[in-house]
Amino acid sequence: MKNVTVRNLSDAVHRAIRQRAATHGRSIEAEIRAILADAVDRPDRVKLGSMLSSVISADSRLADDEREVYFGRDRTPAEPMEFGG
Repeated sequence: MKNVTVRNLSDAVHRAIRQRAATHGRSIEAEIRAILADAVDRPDRVKLGSMLSSVISADSRLADDEREVYFGRDRTPAEPMEFGG
């Protein structure tokens, strides 16, 4: 787990967080963790994998025999480099 220090927090914000923590029966630190987790874990947030899969339609996906053309490994043996001399 990572630690974060928040400096220069106004008295009003600290007081509001302390009151909110008391309402939820949590420590101030636990309340801040809950606020941050809620801020970044929004249900309406689009996740990268979901977005990419929605961009690629079923019609545009490669068939199994086409994958070898695009993703097949070049099996030609490498030639050693020649240096002038």
